[in-house]
Amino acid sequence: MNEQIKSQKPESAPIIEMKDIEKHFGNIIALAGVSFDVRPGECHCLLGDNGAGKSTFIKTMSGVHKPTKGTVTLDGKEMHFASTRDAMEAGIATVFQDLAMIPLMSVTRNFFMGREPTKGWGPFRRFDIEMANEVTMEEMRKMGINLRGPDQAVGTLSGGERQTVAIARAVYFGAKVLILDEPTSALGVRQTSNVLATIDRVRKQGVGVVFISHNVRHALAVGDRFTVLNRGQTLGTAKRGEITASELQDLMAGGQELADLEGSLGGTV
Repeated sequence: MNEQIKSQKPESAPIIEMKDIEKHFGNIIALAGVSFDVRPGECHCLLGDNGAGKSTFIKTMSGVHKPTKGTVTLDGKEMHFASTRDAMEAGIATVFQDLAMIPLMSVTRNFFMGREPTKGWGPFRRFDIEMANEVTMEEMRKMGINLRGPDQAVGTLSGGERQTVAIARAVYFGAKVLILDEPTSALGVRQTSNVLATIDRVRKQGVGVVFISHNVRHALAVGDRFTVLNRGQTLGTAKRGEITASELQDLMAGGQELADLEGSLGGTV
């Protein structure tokens, strides 16, 4: 099955393509010509150590920052996002580490926050709680989470389950591209496994996933392609099977720089 998926992907046009993206903050060059694309049903991992430029890049992709140079193309059309709302309406959703959820509120209330379905009209319009509960339970079931009930407080869920709520919410509201910012960074082994399984379910629905991480093992578990950033530049992109975990780790950590330093110091590093 994986071989079939991989053989089909080169035929698919990218949903989003970032080409030669530069981002300057005054005299600081945060991104220096980064190119990146995501295809339908693909998980493209963006890897890099702290300060590599990952956060700036995804904020540029999601409309937080405007690129200083370069083009952003979505479904073949050049885009100029003025805000995150513009990007969201175009189908680019971001799940950040903080998740922006209210722990004491129910899963349903968090799921539909700001997009509550209503029934009735005029002064009699009200939140359609029955419909919202039904949708929430069904969408969470699709992601492999069986809630005790839709009124269960988000704060009672594990970190992995809260990530799944945020991912399910984004997909339900029409995400074509789902950007996941370090979704497994603060999770235990079991919770991480659940989130990675959720990512697999999402891409099988045709959503393109951008998986931001500094954890090579987690990236290799779900990734189809891997792009490494270092100091705002792309060091290269490899497909699954073309690069090993140790090679990826070396790229992220500046392995060549360390090797050169070791040589210059006579092997004492």
